[in-house]
Amino acid sequence: MDKGGDDRKDDEGRPLMAQDEAVIGCTGELLIGTRGPAGPGEVLVRVRGGTEAFLAWSDEPLPKGSTVLVVESRGTRQVDVIAWADPLDIPLG
Repeated sequence: MDKGGDDRKDDEGRPLMAQDEAVIGCTGELLIGTRGPAGPGEVLVRVRGGTEAFLAWSDEPLPKGSTVLVVESRGTRQVDVIAWADPLDIPLG
């Protein structure tokens, strides 16, 4: 019986999950450092008027406490992040 669900799958046969587009472009702080391709960390993201925790993936390892920018949502509360320095915090000189 079809319950109206989404049966689409990714290239590896896993069900596709809806992206959380609200989190893309938000900044956060790593609670647990990432290990690059070896595994995710955890990030606390400022979004929707509060903060929410997500698994954080990055191309390169990033240490705990790093400020990051969310560049992609993988769905299922997982995001891709990059190191981020707010340009407004950089002294002019």
